[in-house]
Amino acid sequence: MKRLLICFFLLAAGQLVHAQYYKTDTMTHKGFDPSRLVLGGSLGMVFGDYTNVDVSPLVGYRFSDYIAAGINVNAQYGQYRSRDIYSNTTYSRDKYTIFGGGIWGRVYPLPMVFVHIQPEYNFISQSTTVYANDGSNMKQTYKTNYSVPSLLVGAGYTQSVGGRVGIGISILYDVIQDARSPYRSNLIYRVGAGLGF
Repeated sequence: MKRLLICFFLLAAGQLVHAQYYKTDTMTHKGFDPSRLVLGGSLGMVFGDYTNVDVSPLVGYRFSDYIAAGINVNAQYGQYRSRDIYSNTTYSRDKYTIFGGGIWGRVYPLPMVFVHIQPEYNFISQSTTVYANDGSNMKQTYKTNYSVPSLLVGAGYTQSVGGRVGIGISILYDVIQDARSPYRSNLIYRVGAGLGF
């Protein structure tokens, strides 16, 4: 139950997602318009046997009422501890860091509905420590570094809450499905708020 509540908190309260619903005045501005800049991303934290800290900002530009695009950065740290719940003995501990980024684009067929595409490339450093639970305090650590591409595709809904601030929800899926992808074969749910300048 505790893990379920932590996951719900991460999804519902911990995500600052790029929900940029607002109308722009396309008739009065020529060239670069600072009011079309968009700032968002995700910020999430979970602590316990499974720990994850995610700081992944994005910045973009609303080219028209129908198209927005930009760049994103991924930065995550996490660890997972496997243990015997009765003796509280740790069998293994996995740690990872993810750093990468990419580009993103959105098309708004309706003012509050968008189609999202996000190709990205992540560099992952992972270590696994296995403990010999025989009282000898022996352990072995295995380390690996690799990079993996992802292509997140999905859709979402945004709602203005006043001015250039909006809240939104999106559902994404990594269509490449590399076996080492940080997204695995899961749907990615993002809920939160966004800000346009």
